[in-house]
Amino acid sequence: MTHKPRLQVGSDPETIRVLKAALAASKLPDTYVSGGSLVHMETVSGGHSSPAADEDSPLPVTASAITPANLAELLAHHAYVFRQRARKDDTGKLEFYEEEVTPPRGILSAVLSGKTWPNLAPLHGVIGAPVLRRDGTLLQKPGYDAATGLYLASKVALPPVPDEPTTRQVNEARDFMLNRFLRDFPWSSAADRANYLALLVTPILRHFTRSLTPFALIDATMPASGKSILTGGPGMLYGQRIIPWAYTEEELRKSITAVFAEQVGVVVWDNLAEGTVIDSATLALLVTAGVWSDRQLGASRNIATVNDRLWMATGNNLQVGGDMASRTVRVHLDPNMPRPEQRDQSTFGIPHLDQWITDPRNQLTVLWHLLVLVLDWTRNGATRADTVSMRQFTPWAQALGGFLAHHGIEGFLANAAQVRDIDEDETRWHAFLACWHQLHADQPMTAAELRRSAEPDRIGLDEHDQWDGQFITTPTGRLPNALGLGRLLTGQVGRWRGDYVIRTSKNSRGDRNVFWVEHHA
Repeated sequence: MTHKPRLQVGSDPETIRVLKAALAASKLPDTYVSGGSLVHMETVSGGHSSPAADEDSPLPVTASAITPANLAELLAHHAYVFRQRARKDDTGKLEFYEEEVTPPRGILSAVLSGKTWPNLAPLHGVIGAPVLRRDGTLLQKPGYDAATGLYLASKVALPPVPDEPTTRQVNEARDFMLNRFLRDFPWSSAADRANYLALLVTPILRHFTRSLTPFALIDATMPASGKSILTGGPGMLYGQRIIPWAYTEEELRKSITAVFAEQVGVVVWDNLAEGTVIDSATLALLVTAGVWSDRQLGASRNIATVNDRLWMATGNNLQVGGDMASRTVRVHLDPNMPRPEQRDQSTFGIPHLDQWITDPRNQLTVLWHLLVLVLDWTRNGATRADTVSMRQFTPWAQALGGFLAHHGIEGFLANAAQVRDIDEDETRWHAFLACWHQLHADQPMTAAELRRSAEPDRIGLDEHDQWDGQFITTPTGRLPNALGLGRLLTGQVGRWRGDYVIRTSKNSRGDRNVFWVEHHA
């Protein structure tokens, strides 16, 4: 027992002070403070050694919150907690001896109740692969890194990557990524390949760029095009969690909050129903929030967690709506054939890539080459693409644009206009305004007058809809009443939809709002 810290306890107050001091002095190994609470790093048993690309891929180590029960277990394994007891020997003399004890639950709860642990190392996150520190150096030694407060729980055992890769290593890395690993995906355009490579390297650069990361949409025209392999690439390197798409805002919010409790680098909503419109205020808030705040599930207190994940969704012919178009990077696959799964893989750069990527040795190969490309970029000044912009994600776009340009990879974000084309909200409003202007030019109208014009004309037994089905509808697909239409129009005043924009003012009596559409070709 001499190798364990000796902690002598006594009365309840004394026991609390002794245990608190022992924790603060790091007497228990792998113990850190996160958000004011103590956590312990421990290995996770029973994980998948080589899951499929569309399955969860958890990190091998997790940061568990220390509860009274956890603390009792840690003390039993890593310390000798005892109290002095007295007894009479055979001659009647008083003798003292040590009795190993487990402090009562109430005492352990009191020890953990504080939020201030000034001498314990802070844990800012658990990562599954090396990352660039803010000074441009590579965090690649497994375990706790004092400079960043991050704990590297490597998904694959990676040999040290040189700070200054040779020209040969850089050329081999570029050739492997472009001409083997990514060669045979049916990219719709060069932009799709460039966007994907930017997303693949994003978790490595997140701490270096200190930027928000946009939502990643990976979709295809046909099943079996390779979408799950693309999401599985970063997921297997950095740890991934696959969750079902929630079709209500409340369920979506709950699933997001729940997944923040897990140490993974990538979260994937996999295989959404064909044609799903991703139009969520919750998701729009998520990708633009550096910190996610919500009520803890099963508790009455709020939690705040750094948003350090890469959020992705896959499906066929997906659409975006609302504010998601300007927050989304799209990777689109188009095999242009009826049965993509029947392609001859004997000619592929890596045949059966879906199986190949599940082997940890192959994951090491991909990660090694990515890190070589990153370190070559930083060695050459980490140049940025200053002309690229993407709203809240401009720092991310300029850094990743510079990385890709340094390696001669063209097309990054060049398909942004196509993302707007799949913006279901934009398409509906543009069609509505175009038809409105065609029917009524710039004539001011009240919401009630405009709504009456949506009623079909009756010619004998036939009905004629002069709007040809383009009148704006509610989310349930129904025509709004006059009051609801007025609210919809007010919410769109001044917002351009292509070349059209709604304007408003008061009528001649000043008692009602009137609206009209301006067209600027």
